[in-house]
Amino acid sequence: MNKQIKPDIVYSACPHDCPSCCALEVERLDEGTIGRVRGAKDQTYTAGVICAKVARYAERIHHPDRLTHPLRRTGEKGSGAFERISWDDALDLLAEKMLEAETKYGPEAVWPYYYAGTMGLVQRDGINRLRHAKKYSGMHQTFCSALSSVGFMAGTGKIAGPDPREMAKSDLVIIWGTNPVNTQVNVMTHVAKARKSRNAKMVAIDVYQNATMKQADLALCLKPGTDAALACALMHILFRDGFADREYLEKYTDCPADLEEHLKTRGPEWAAAITGLAEADIETLARWIGETPKSYFRLGYGFTRSRNGAVSMHAASCVPAITGAWRHEGGGAFHGNGGIYRIKKTLIEGNDVRDPDVRVLDMSRIGAVLCGDASEIGDGPPVTVLFTQNTNPASVAPDQTRVHMGLAREDLFTCVHEQFMTETAKFADLVLPATMFLEHDDLYVGNGHQYLQLGPKVIEAPGECRSNHEVLREIANRVGAEHPGFEMTAREMIDTTLRDSGRGTWDELEEIRWLDCQPDFDEAHYLNGFAWPDNKFRFRPDWGNVPVLHAGTVGPFDQMPELPDYWDVIETGTDECPFRLATSPARSFLNSTFNETATSLAREGRPEVMIHPGDAAQNGIKDGDKVRLGNARGTVILHASIFDGVQRGVLVAESIWPNDSHEGGVGLNALTGADAAAPFGGAAFHDNRVWIKPYLSL
Repeated sequence: MNKQIKPDIVYSACPHDCPSCCALEVERLDEGTIGRVRGAKDQTYTAGVICAKVARYAERIHHPDRLTHPLRRTGEKGSGAFERISWDDALDLLAEKMLEAETKYGPEAVWPYYYAGTMGLVQRDGINRLRHAKKYSGMHQTFCSALSSVGFMAGTGKIAGPDPREMAKSDLVIIWGTNPVNTQVNVMTHVAKARKSRNAKMVAIDVYQNATMKQADLALCLKPGTDAALACALMHILFRDGFADREYLEKYTDCPADLEEHLKTRGPEWAAAITGLAEADIETLARWIGETPKSYFRLGYGFTRSRNGAVSMHAASCVPAITGAWRHEGGGAFHGNGGIYRIKKTLIEGNDVRDPDVRVLDMSRIGAVLCGDASEIGDGPPVTVLFTQNTNPASVAPDQTRVHMGLAREDLFTCVHEQFMTETAKFADLVLPATMFLEHDDLYVGNGHQYLQLGPKVIEAPGECRSNHEVLREIANRVGAEHPGFEMTAREMIDTTLRDSGRGTWDELEEIRWLDCQPDFDEAHYLNGFAWPDNKFRFRPDWGNVPVLHAGTVGPFDQMPELPDYWDVIETGTDECPFRLATSPARSFLNSTFNETATSLAREGRPEVMIHPGDAAQNGIKDGDKVRLGNARGTVILHASIFDGVQRGVLVAESIWPNDSHEGGVGLNALTGADAAAPFGGAAFHDNRVWIKPYLSL
C-alpha cells in the first residue's frame, strides 16, 4: 500500500510572458494532478534550466483560490461580491449585453481586451477572430514591446538576429537593459557556457545593481532613460580609436560618414554627464567591444520603457554595426526572433474578415478610453462592454487611478475570463473560470530562441473551467459571429495552421515536441543584407515606415532624432518631484502572475522601494521605514530599502504586487503615465518623476 506510483512524464512549453518560452517536462500524477516541473534537457535552448516560479507550478495550478465556476456580481463594482451561476446563464447574459451595445451604439461599443497572460497562439490571439468577425473595436498592443520592437526594426528591418545559442560561442556578451536572472534565466545558461569554455567576459548595463549586474565582469549602472547617450559615446570611441570596420560599414550600412561626423561631439565626457557613469568605464567598455570581434549584444525590453525608448533601442543596436560584429559567430545584436517563424495566423485571428476602417484603441490608454476621453474614442461610441482574457489592467495598466474610475462605471458591462479573482475581476459584472496551460491545447513560439513548440492538454481542469477558445466559440454562436475558426477545436486549428504555414502537422510536431526554425548563419547575421530594399542597416531610420503593426504615429513624432542620439523627452526630476522611479521586474512575480502563490509572496516579502543612502539621509528615511511615493497621478505606500546599488536621484521598486498588498490598496501603476510614446505608442512604465517622503511626514 505504501508503494510510490511512478508519475508519467508529459511535455509542454511554458506559456508565460517571457522570451525563454521554456520546453518543459511535467510529472503527471493522475488525470487532474501534476507534480514537479523541469526544463527539458534535450531542447538546446532551455537545456534543462527553468525559473523557480515555473518549477513550482503545482502550487499555482492546484491553488485553492482558483476560480472554478461562473460568477455574477451582487455587490458594488470592486467589492468582490458575487454569486455562482451556470455557464449557459453566464454566456447568455454576456451575449445579451454585447448585442444590446451593438444595437444601441454599433459594434465598436464592444472592446475585446487581452494580452500575454498566455503566449499561446490559439488561446491568446483567438479573441481577435471574434473582434474581426463582429467589427468590435480594435486594440493596439502597447504594454510590452511596442517601443523596443520598433527601435530594433528601425535598424535591421525585422525582429531577428544571431542564434541566441551563439552566446555560448561569444567572447564578450553585453546584456543591456534586461535582468535575465529575474526574467529569462536561460540567457545566463548560455553566458555561463561562454565564460567557462572561452573565458568570455560579461557586461551588464542597467539602472540598478540587480542579480545579473552582480555577476558581470563590468556592470554599468546608469540613469534611467539615458542608454542612447552611452551608445553614442561607445560609437564615438570606436570611430575615434580605429575600431570601426570601414569595409563592413561601406557594404552594409546606409550613412556611416554622416554618423561619424554626427558623433564627434558625443564623446565619453558628454555621455558621463547625462548617464552618471564614469568616463573610464565608458572607455573600458568601448575598448572591450573594439578589441573583441565576437561581441554579442543581448538587448532587452526594460531600457526601452521610457518615452525615448525606441530611440534608445535603435542607438544600442547600432553599436555592433560599427565594428562589424555581425560577421562573426557569437557576434551581432539580438532582441528577439519573432520574425523567423512565419506562422500564418489568419485562421486563428480571423484576419481575412478584418475591416481596416474599424477604430483601434490603445490598450495602455484603457483608463482614458473607459472614461470616454474624446482624444481616445474620437467620434465613435463609448465602450459599454469590455470583455477581457489573459490580462489584469486594474493592476498592470498605467494611469491606474483612471483605469479604476473607468472600470467602476455603472453603465459599463465587464466580463473577465480569468484563473483567479484579480483586481480586474473584482470590478467585473461577470467572471468566467479559465483553464491553465496544461489543461488545454496550444502552440507556442519562443521570441528569445528559435523553437516552435506544442503545448498539448495533459490534465483535466478543475470544476467548470473552460479554455479561451471554447468560450470564444460559445460567444460567437450567441452573437452571430461567423468564421471557420469557430467551428474547429483548438487541436484542429493548430493542425491547419501548421499545414498552412509549411511547418508540418499536429502529429508530426507532437512526435518531435519542438521544431528548430533558426535560419542559416548568413540570414541570421544579415550577411545577405538587412531587411530593407537597399539591404543596408539604417543609422538614419525612417521612423514613419518601420514595418510593425501600429495604429498611426503618436507622441512627439516630428522631434525624433535623425541619427542615433540622446533624446531628452523623459520625465526628468523637478523641484517638486526630484526622483526618477523605475518599476523593474521582481524575481518571483511575472507581471501580476504568481503574486497569488504563497511561495512567491514569501520570497518577495513586501512592497519596497530601493533608495540610495545619501538620498535616504537627506529625506529623513531609515531602512525599513514606511514611506509614500507620489506625483500628480497618485500616491503609493510601501517600505524603504536603503541600497547603494542605485544612483542618487533614482528609485527602484520591483513589482508587480497586488494592489491590496499596499496600504490603501493603491499599486505602483498609479504613478505611471499613459501618454503614448513616439513613434507608434507604448507605455513608459519606467519613466516616472516622483517625490518620496516618510509616511508620517504627511
